[in-house]
Amino acid sequence: MAWRCSGATNTALVDNLWRHGLISDPAVKEAFLSVDRAHYSPSLPYDDSPQAIGHAATISAPHMHASAVEHVLPYLLPSAAVPAPRALDVGSGSGYLTHVLAELVGERGMVVGLEHIAPLRDLGEANMGKSAEGRALLDAGRVRFRVGDGRMGLTEGARPGEEEGGTGWDVIHVGASAKEVHPQLLSQLKAPGW
Repeated sequence: MAWRCSGATNTALVDNLWRHGLISDPAVKEAFLSVDRAHYSPSLPYDDSPQAIGHAATISAPHMHASAVEHVLPYLLPSAAVPAPRALDVGSGSGYLTHVLAELVGERGMVVGLEHIAPLRDLGEANMGKSAEGRALLDAGRVRFRVGDGRMGLTEGARPGEEEGGTGWDVIHVGASAKEVHPQLLSQLKAPGW
């Protein structure tokens, strides 16, 4: 049960998500273990509940992030057909899920956090910079943060050497509220994609 997944440490939180079946793939577990939620949540980072991050926004509960990643995993992992997966995280907020996604797309992949509130965009990037792993992802261009209207999606050029993958997205995660699916955003999703 989700509300029983809280822990005293990041490892305890992830182990509880695993034990309750909210994380079932070892690659997802490893990605969550490698990103310390304390760098992204200013209070109660290991509670399995949403936490305020300012600007009337929250970081989602860990079980929600786990569910999202488990569902899109087949489209995140590098493969012969898609050696450089691209993921767009709309409503990236604290940057936590953006970082987790980046741990899964591989060395050639790219994740972009898109936020409509500029200070939250800055917060996401600053939070990633709190760890050596996060700084390395930013420095390599594997993670980028942008300000924009998520309903419109984002056209973002490929990383140098990865142009053959195009500019569409293999995964679009929407962590922001939306009344409807916006065709412009949906049209940027590669097929197959999620």
